Amino acid sequence: MWSELLARFSKFPAQERVIRVLLEHGFQVNGAGAVVSGSIRIPDTEIAREAKVDRRAVDETTATILSDETLKNFFSNIKTFVFLRDVAPVLGLGVIIITPRDASQIGIIEEVTQTIAEYGVSVRQAVTDDSYFIDDPKLTIICDTRIPGVLVDKILGLASVKGVSIF
Repeated sequence: MWSELLARFSKFPAQERVIRVLLEHGFQVNGAGAVVSGSIRIPDTEIAREAKVDRRAVDETTATILSDETLKNFFSNIKTFVFLRDVAPVLGLGVIIITPRDASQIGIIEEVTQTIAEYGVSVRQAVTDDSYFIDDPKLTIICDTRIPGVLVDKILGLASVKGVSIF
């Protein structure tokens, strides 16, 4: 799906950059062609600034989206969500970021979360980067407590894990 989606914009680099911004932030395109997050309208000039394109490229991108039923359905239903990674320390939560050996491998989340559970630590949130959009995807896990060093060592010993960062 991702490659098909991006292929539709491959001949239009400015529009492809706009698409990447929309996907990165989980922004929707509503029926009027406005970029929104829920019911909040995001100004085209801000999208253009982030994508490093002219504002007209945003208008062209949203027009392309609305003219294609698959794109329209996708971009009208994508959602943003609260990602706790950056606020976790303020909330007293632990953050562990996993770099997998091969992000396409099946069972990475299960292997890591099972190991975390064995140490009596509860997972509050698990978020993975999509390897179609991110060159070096990560698995970010937010836990109910700080991550003990012994758990980091155990996770580093898992076959699917290349590296671990905590904060």
